[in-house]
Amino acid sequence: QVQLVESGGGLVQPGGSLRLSCAASGIIFRIYTMGWYRQAPGKQRELVAAISSGGSTNYADSVKGRFTISRDNAKNTAYLQMNSLNAEDTAVYYCNAKLTTNYWGQGTQVSVSS
Repeated sequence: QVQLVESGGGLVQPGGSLRLSCAASGIIFRIYTMGWYRQAPGKQRELVAAISSGGSTNYADSVKGRFTISRDNAKNTAYLQMNSLNAEDTAVYYCNAKLTTNYWGQGTQVSVSS
């Protein structure tokens, strides 16, 4: 069965950094577009960043220049490097694998607070 397992979330001070990982199994990872979404309390889930099978990336305007998405097809893992974090980045972050079907991870909490 398909599994997407996120890790790397936690509590960080404003201005700090975190690196999220998404380990995939049960799919042909290299052909999927991988994405990171987030959902803050009381808000809709939103796309943060995505990377295609060919390596093309796109980012939400709110994270451009601060976040970097990448993938390692040999390890079936996608990453989200998050720098210069602020309180508005606090949310549950979800990994997504998209082809003809969408698969989701269980989410990892990122909290930015002093």
